[in-house]
Amino acid sequence: MKILVINGPNINFLGIREKSVYGKEDYDYLLNLIAEKGKETGCSIEVFQSNHEGAIIDRLQDAYFDGTEGIVINPGAYTHYSYAIRDALASITVPKIEVHISDITKREEFRRVSVTAPVCDGQIYGQGLNGYLLAIDKILQKNS
Repeated sequence: MKILVINGPNINFLGIREKSVYGKEDYDYLLNLIAEKGKETGCSIEVFQSNHEGAIIDRLQDAYFDGTEGIVINPGAYTHYSYAIRDALASITVPKIEVHISDITKREEFRRVSVTAPVCDGQIYGQGLNGYLLAIDKILQKNS
């Protein structure tokens, strides 16, 4: 199975920004965690990160054509206002799970609204980096 993990703005700053919210593990730790999950499950998992909305949209559109069978996305701050990313996600019919490292329901009011979640098949939040692994499991369940 081919899974795409997309990370939005500032996710590459894990271990640097707001450690009390996002933890002390860095982005390389997350990449290794996902790579190990790929080995464990026999999945081909590509991770893509960008701080640019258009690059995320381009990668989502490429996923439509490249055989991607599931998408895990942490849109970062774009979660709350990017209707362009929402529309790109809505165009793709493979299973899609939105992930947030922190518990967005217990944070600032603006973080409680996701414009992208309604076009995803599920949302995981507040599980730390383990949320990515849970999302991959959900994709596998939906495709079995």
